[in-house]
Amino acid sequence: MAATIIDGKAIALKMHQETAETAAKLAEEGWAPRLVSVSVGDTAAAELYVRNQQRQAEASGVTFEARSYPAEISMEQLVGVLHGLNADPRVNGIIIQRPLPAHIPVKALQKAVHPLKDVEGMHPASIGNIVYNDLALGPCTAVAAVEILKTLPLKLEGLDVCVIGHSEIVGKPIAFLLMGLGATVTVCHHMTRQVAVHSRAADAVFVAVGKPGLVTGAMLKPGAALIDIGINRVQTAEGARTVGDADFESCAEVAGWITPVPGGVGPVTVAQLMRNAVLATTMQRDHYAAAFGAAG
Repeated sequence: MAATIIDGKAIALKMHQETAETAAKLAEEGWAPRLVSVSVGDTAAAELYVRNQQRQAEASGVTFEARSYPAEISMEQLVGVLHGLNADPRVNGIIIQRPLPAHIPVKALQKAVHPLKDVEGMHPASIGNIVYNDLALGPCTAVAAVEILKTLPLKLEGLDVCVIGHSEIVGKPIAFLLMGLGATVTVCHHMTRQVAVHSRAADAVFVAVGKPGLVTGAMLKPGAALIDIGINRVQTAEGARTVGDADFESCAEVAGWITPVPGGVGPVTVAQLMRNAVLATTMQRDHYAAAFGAAG
């Protein structure tokens, strides 16, 4: 194995420590950061994520409240709940847990969260702001993946990067974030001819498709950085296990740096969520200060 394994947990720990310091200062000013998690219907699928978020929130000095609503709740009622949270100055961030019942479209809910409380970075305004290089509250997974690349000894200006996957909340935001940092970006998707031609020319490869083993060592330039964002459950002779979108063994023989799954992008994504919670709190404090200052 030639590649250096990127320790996402170590990167996340540093981020949590920095976030906790900022959260403590905000609490002293009467602005203790507070997150509210909203789950709907069968919460068993989201339970693990909620527990993990609660644990990480406590480590970052962020108060965390989990709320569950019955599967029968109407879209109108749920939007009303979100509007109530938007109007509550004691709530600084809102997380919408997936999955949701079939009659609740997630995009409509994301639009109902006020942009100043959109700690997941999923509101159309949050994603759109990236085009203007305004990274106030970006999509957590995309921002986390780019933060990992920034920890490596690579000069981002002019770096050739290949992004495999062009989803609205991961692939596309990563491309815009990297362009904002001066990288030269190629985005590949299901209609791209010869993905390997593009990935082999890149100094860094990001993959977020949801297909285990999609990227192999033969698709990488020797010494390239590989950021694997995929999370897939596969059955092996030893039982079920979680893997990424890259064939770890073959890629590790070629890459210079590689993120493991689990333990790579995942922990940094949760740390970014907490960083966003504290940033959102800061933005709301400043918003209210400006509003009351103007009123006075």
